[in-house]
Amino acid sequence: MTTGVPTSPHTARPRRSRLRRYLPLGIAAWLVLEIWLLTLVAGAGGGMTVFLLLVAGVVAGSLVIKRAGRRAFQNLNEALQRGGSPKRGEGNGLTMLGGLLLIIPGMISDVLGLLLLLPPVQKAVSRLAENTVEKRLRAAAPGGLGDAFQQARMHRPDGKVVQGEVIREDGFDRPGPDGGHRPPLNR
Repeated sequence: MTTGVPTSPHTARPRRSRLRRYLPLGIAAWLVLEIWLLTLVAGAGGGMTVFLLLVAGVVAGSLVIKRAGRRAFQNLNEALQRGGSPKRGEGNGLTMLGGLLLIIPGMISDVLGLLLLLPPVQKAVSRLAENTVEKRLRAAAPGGLGDAFQQARMHRPDGKVVQGEVIREDGFDRPGPDGGHRPPLNR
């Protein structure tokens, strides 16, 4: 399909965001640190201590997630029965994240998971996340989410916009098995 605009073989690639550039390095550093801490604990307390800590983290994390999920479902059910929306600021999402961090093997993730179970930390993280999202939404171009999807469809990967319009003169969509046109399926 041609667009009438010649494309250069030397088009510049779009820059990668900082997150996409440094996230793999951060994950690798986190994993190395987790393994190093587990070996320190194993050297100080033995392999059985590390195994029991990891099992305790999985059990505690699954109990926290189960409890937070049950509480979120009860809040949603009560809100639907009274005809309103669920209360904001319950912290169920952050509690579930804390439980998930407890399930992930490692000392750092366990400490972060335990911190997220504390209500003052949940409020601070929630406030920080809301402020960050609000700033990004204010900085974004005006329009709804549908506009963002529409804009994403119209832009090619090289940044060029393909303008076009589809005009059907006969009102039919596609050729049939005998070579003639068939009516559209949406009638």
